Amino acid sequence: MFTAVERLVAFRYLRAKRQEGFISVVAWFSLLGIMLGVATLIIVMSVMNGFRAELLGRIIGLNGHVTIGSVERRIEAYQEITDQLLARPDVLAATPMIEGQVMASAKNGAAGALVRGVRAADFEARPILRDSLIAGSMDNFTQQDGILIGVRMASRLGLTLGDSLTLISPNGTVTAFGTVPRMKAFPIVGIFEVGMYEYDNTYVYMPLTTAQAFFRTGDAVGSIEVMLKDPDAAKATAFDLRGSLPPGYTATDWQRVNSSFFNALQVERNVMALILSLIVVVAAFNVISSQIMLVQDKSRGIAVLRTMGATRGSILRIFFMTGSSVGVIGTVLGATLGISFALNIESIRQAIQSLSGAKLFDAEIYFLSQLPAKIDPTEVIVTVTFALVISLLASIYPAWRAARLDPVEVLRYE
Repeated sequence: MFTAVERLVAFRYLRAKRQEGFISVVAWFSLLGIMLGVATLIIVMSVMNGFRAELLGRIIGLNGHVTIGSVERRIEAYQEITDQLLARPDVLAATPMIEGQVMASAKNGAAGALVRGVRAADFEARPILRDSLIAGSMDNFTQQDGILIGVRMASRLGLTLGDSLTLISPNGTVTAFGTVPRMKAFPIVGIFEVGMYEYDNTYVYMPLTTAQAFFRTGDAVGSIEVMLKDPDAAKATAFDLRGSLPPGYTATDWQRVNSSFFNALQVERNVMALILSLIVVVAAFNVISSQIMLVQDKSRGIAVLRTMGATRGSILRIFFMTGSSVGVIGTVLGATLGISFALNIESIRQAIQSLSGAKLFDAEIYFLSQLPAKIDPTEVIVTVTFALVISLLASIYPAWRAARLDPVEVLRYE
């Protein structure tokens, strides 16, 4: 497509002389702008994808794909319903559970907590919970009526393995002197770290039978969490379960419970992609301006080439090559920088945080303890293609102007 002479002249024009220094500076800034625009777009999209994947994985892994509840907030025949659910081919696990809010009190203070009563086998059946146990073991979970607490709660209240944590239930015991809060001290037999601030700071796990006695629910549970083989089929499965369950029971899928949260993430992701794409567009305008100045500066050379036999198409291809080279090189460098940055973003964050002393990623605000990033190859290809197309389009007009120059007029006035 490009002859050897055209390539020689084009790359000669890219190497500016001293009197063409300003044009060279503009071209370098154009390349830098495209590079930073592509890199920023890849980094931000990767972080947004990482946020969604991490939050989705943890929320689904901890809360189940479908939650079976009751209008009376009590499920008496939970074992029968659990066996019925496990008989379905699309169900992976069914976990009877009791959940209640309490006040957790220790020697170093008190804080609100959310107690979840589960069976030890159900706790270990969930990989995200089983793998999060960083201290203690499940052996004492049922033997000593012990509890499991998050690492952030343990740090905040100054607790370690073997210490006792007093739980105070707001649903107290009615006596002649009024309602007396119900409280009990439980030994801590394990500490977990899920990686989400809310869970590590608030959640307390205790054996199901212990929770039934503490909350006085009798032989009943509050809900049954269902884990599916295909989480994306939760909506259809919940609809099917509503028809098969006895009257008074409800089935809620995770997509319905967290729809507003993930919709907000999706909207923010799309808006960020649109805004950051404008950086590439602005950099492309710099390519146009630098190439127009180059055409004006090289007008005499263009006239000489035309008188020597160069065609309009040849001139067009020469200046198209000079402009597109800036865009192609900037895009390739930007993609390399963006992918490298996204792959090492947590290490970079830790290094900047240790040097500056500032807290760049607060787990209390962002729910996650580490900055996630997930590179989507499709999005990288789309970003690179977009930048290349914009750069090539930006090179067309200056090249067309160079091809339209009349050598007679240029030589007459030069």
